[in-house]
Amino acid sequence: MTLDIHVRSGQTAHDEFSVDISAEDAGWTYSGLRILTLAPGGSITLESAEYELLVLPLEGAATVALGDETFELAGRTGVFTEISDSLYVPRTTAFTIASDKGGRFALPAAVASSDLPVRYLPREMATTGIRGAGDCSRQVTNYALNNGVETSHLLVTEVITPGGNWSSYPAHKHESHSADERELEEIYYFEIASSPVGDPGFGLHRTYGASADKPIDICVEIRNGDVALVPYGYHGPCVAAPGYDMYYLNVMAGPEERPVWLAPDDPVHHWIRESWEGQEPDPRLPMAH
Repeated sequence: MTLDIHVRSGQTAHDEFSVDISAEDAGWTYSGLRILTLAPGGSITLESAEYELLVLPLEGAATVALGDETFELAGRTGVFTEISDSLYVPRTTAFTIASDKGGRFALPAAVASSDLPVRYLPREMATTGIRGAGDCSRQVTNYALNNGVETSHLLVTEVITPGGNWSSYPAHKHESHSADERELEEIYYFEIASSPVGDPGFGLHRTYGASADKPIDICVEIRNGDVALVPYGYHGPCVAAPGYDMYYLNVMAGPEERPVWLAPDDPVHHWIRESWEGQEPDPRLPMAH
């Protein structure tokens, strides 16, 4: 059964996975995502099948074994404080993930059409910077997007938005192929920081149609562990409620081999970029180092 475009936390959970969404589950062709949780001393053997993927630690370290090769991922203590190393795994590859102290690991994936080598991607290969200004400031870190990481169809990036700020704004789209746009299916996976007293946080996510022949219109409350699927249309903003920092992982893929990210703004709101001139970035950024 095809999932709704807002997938609530736990909806696809089973066994060690808190999120398990294939391209078929999403109702499209390329993009998929699993979020794996391992207990201390835990391990799991998986098969990439038709997908290429990254093993991207969200919290904790891991050892990944593939045939005769073994890779140590230093990982990180959490998505709001650190940037991680990762591992590229090609299609039709069996691999085992083990974690001495336990942890959570994202497996962003795309149906691949070529075979590329296994590659360890050190933290230094993840390019990071601050985008926007004022209350539109956010930190963007690219793991497989404009940072020299070659893939067949997969693009992976993550965004941290301090509480009260707007990101994925102005809204943009990537639903067709043109000189300034590429067709990319996109998955947003969210983590929302809790309050200082431990209460759950929240944010908002918006997606709306760019044309009458592709109707879509949602504005939903996002909680920790939620997923938003973006098959087409303008998407943004993602708004972090005041007091609650927002993290999201973006998984993108489309029909183009060796993909690039081209995504024009909604022209109604493009002027917002000019308003950032002369504004300073949010002093809370960067949050992850």
